[in-house]
Amino acid sequence: MASRYKLEVDATIENLKQVIDFVNESLAQTSCPLKVQMQMELAVEEIFVNIANYAYAPGKGTATILLELQEESFLMTITFIDHGVKYNPLEKEDPDVNLSAAERPIGGLGIFLTKEIMDHVSYEYKNGQNFLTLTKKLKG
Repeated sequence: MASRYKLEVDATIENLKQVIDFVNESLAQTSCPLKVQMQMELAVEEIFVNIANYAYAPGKGTATILLELQEESFLMTITFIDHGVKYNPLEKEDPDVNLSAAERPIGGLGIFLTKEIMDHVSYEYKNGQNFLTLTKKLKG
C-alpha cells in the first residue's frame, strides 16, 4: 500500500519551511529513524533551494513536490517538478571533496551530498518540465 501526497508552491526561498514541513509531516506517519529524517531534510532543502534560485531566474514560477510512501518496503520517493530552464544537475561533475574549501570551485556540493545520502536520484525532462526524483529507504 502506498500513500501519495502533493504540494505545489511558488518556487521561492520563503516557501522552504513549508516544503520541509510537508515532508516531515509525511515522515511522521512512519517510524522513520531521526538520522534518515535529517538526511531527507537536507536533500529536500538542497533541491528546493536550487529550484527557487535558478529554475526561473530572473522570473518566478512554481514547484510541485510529489511524495510517495510505500509502507511495506519503507521506501520514500520525492519528485520535484518545475517548468523552469531545462537542467539536469546529475550531469554536473562531482566536486573534488579532497580539496580544501578554499581550493574547490563554488557550487555542486548540494547535489553531490544529495546523491550520497539518497539511495537513488534520477532526472527526466518531459513536456517542458524538469523531474528530479529522490528515493530513500526509511528503514533497514
